[in-house]
Amino acid sequence: MKSILIKDTTREEREEIIRSALDCTGTGGCENCSSCWLGGGNPWDIYRDYIDGKREIREINMEYMERYRQNRQIK
Repeated sequence: MKSILIKDTTREEREEIIRSALDCTGTGGCENCSSCWLGGGNPWDIYRDYIDGKREIREINMEYMERYRQNRQIK
C-alpha cells in the first residue's frame, strides 16, 4: 500500500484518496461516512487541509473525534 502522507502524495492523489475513502461522488451515496446528515459537516470541507497539503489525515481525524466526543460519554 502506498503512503498517504502529504510528503508522499500530490494534491491530485490526495483528492482521490478522500474521494475513494468517503465515496462522496454521488455513485455510492453517503453510506460510508454520514458526516453531512449527522451534523459533522461536509467531508470535502473537513479534509480540505489534507487536500491542500496543510495537515495530515490523522490530525484532522483526531480533531474531529475530539469535537464529536465533546459533551458525550464516548471513550
